[in-house]
Amino acid sequence: MALSAMPKPTTKPANPNFSSGPCSKRPGYSVNNLDISTLGRSHRAAIGKVALKQACEQTAELLSLPEGYRVGVVPASDTGAVEMALWSLLGARGVDVLAWESFGSGWVTDITKQLKLNNVRSITADYGQLPDLSQVNFQNDVVFTWNGTTSGVKVPNGDWITDDREGLTICDATSAVFAMEMPWEKLDVVTYSWQKVLGGEGAHGMLILSPRAVERLEAYTPPWPLPKIFRMTKNGKLIEGIFRGETINTPSMLCVADYLDALNWVDGLGGVSATIVKSKANLAVISDFVAENNWVNFLAKDLSTLSNTSVCLTLDATEEQVKSIIKLLADEGAAYDIGAYRDAPSGLRIWCGATVEESDIESLMPWLAWAYQSVVK
Repeated sequence: MALSAMPKPTTKPANPNFSSGPCSKRPGYSVNNLDISTLGRSHRAAIGKVALKQACEQTAELLSLPEGYRVGVVPASDTGAVEMALWSLLGARGVDVLAWESFGSGWVTDITKQLKLNNVRSITADYGQLPDLSQVNFQNDVVFTWNGTTSGVKVPNGDWITDDREGLTICDATSAVFAMEMPWEKLDVVTYSWQKVLGGEGAHGMLILSPRAVERLEAYTPPWPLPKIFRMTKNGKLIEGIFRGETINTPSMLCVADYLDALNWVDGLGGVSATIVKSKANLAVISDFVAENNWVNFLAKDLSTLSNTSVCLTLDATEEQVKSIIKLLADEGAAYDIGAYRDAPSGLRIWCGATVEESDIESLMPWLAWAYQSVVK
């Protein structure tokens, strides 16, 4: 696409919300569609328990989780779910922790500076790259993000995870679940939050445990005190109620109703396979745009690791020019919240999960070209 005298586009995205979290609500979303019969009732009343149990069971069904995997609603978003896993499970053996962007780096900090574990290997890479996955020692517990939300780099598959691993695999998959193929049998702990791929509301996390993770919880007691909201066992046994909707603390039943609406939407599309197809189609539009314009590139260096949710772009522009492009697009109502994460290299981050329509990504591309031409003379 040439930059010579490009006219201002006339067609804007019908939905200009491209934030990477909280992400856009699903197409056709309306609060009037929510079942709010639980509002004003105790989450421990039968009606509340039914809704929360449905959230766990419908999640497991849609994700086609293996037999014996548990699903629970936990406090404090994906971060809370990851912290529960780290503080409850680590310390029994060595740890390999992978990081190639800010959230993975945060888990490195927690493991080395908060838990202060000694037998830890940090396997890292710069933004735009994956670390060398062949270095991972699966005799250790392994902590990693599936998709680097702030770098636009994901692990391409689960082939690097050995089937005969001795340690647990603990996977922060908040911007991957419902958008990417997940090899569940190779994952012992998976966490995510409602406000990412499903466009749900914040403050709640989802925790998925394999039987191997449950076995660790019941056999191992960490040497440090655990806050109440982290405790998943009592008298050496898993508190099964957590994974039947009997939450540790009080959830927002309005957010639960919103999550159930999102799950029903996924089911109506045809399941997770359909949301994955939608997300990949959105990425394909941006991939074509990048191929046609030499002033924009993916932050990801290897296209096999390219995220199909949090798509990160670099521009041939200064940091101040990038900020001006972002502001211009927002002022025009063409795109909101598409700046790169604060710790990431300067650039754009466009959410391409299934709640974003392909037609809106298509409408956005001419606006990107126009804004770039307008700012970078």
